[in-house]
Amino acid sequence: MNMIRPRASLNAMLAAIDEACRTPLEGREVRVADAMAPFLDDPELLADVSCPECPDHYIRHLLHEGEDYGVVALVWRPGQMSPVHAHKSWCAFGMHRGIMTEHYYAPGEPPRLTAAHLRLPGDVSHGPARDDLIHRLANCCSETAVSIHVYGLAYEKFATDLNLILA
Repeated sequence: MNMIRPRASLNAMLAAIDEACRTPLEGREVRVADAMAPFLDDPELLADVSCPECPDHYIRHLLHEGEDYGVVALVWRPGQMSPVHAHKSWCAFGMHRGIMTEHYYAPGEPPRLTAAHLRLPGDVSHGPARDDLIHRLANCCSETAVSIHVYGLAYEKFATDLNLILA
């Protein structure tokens, strides 16, 4: 009988991310996005990981913490969205389940919407730390969505040193 090991896909993805995070800082977000992409649409990726929803806002669940980066699963109920923000660190994210809309904005008071892209399971997006690379993620669909995010700083700093909230 062939039995699938729990977390095999997640462990393989985390190992690939870890390897990508040991590369030079310039372009790391691209290599991390490429490393996670082959695993994102595996329905078993988070099969034995507890990632409960929150009724009031999206919620982060720590999956792994490296020396200078953190990997989290974000759970988005229908209608939940991030604030309009830029990142103070490099970042890469990919869709595991559901569909999200990534909105892009031009700097200004207030920031001006310039584009929107649907992110489907298996899709990735990434960006360097830049205060003029402004976006918002939103679950505009009727089903819960789960995205995997990797940020270039320790998880304990996510609440204070990750996002530059703009609107």
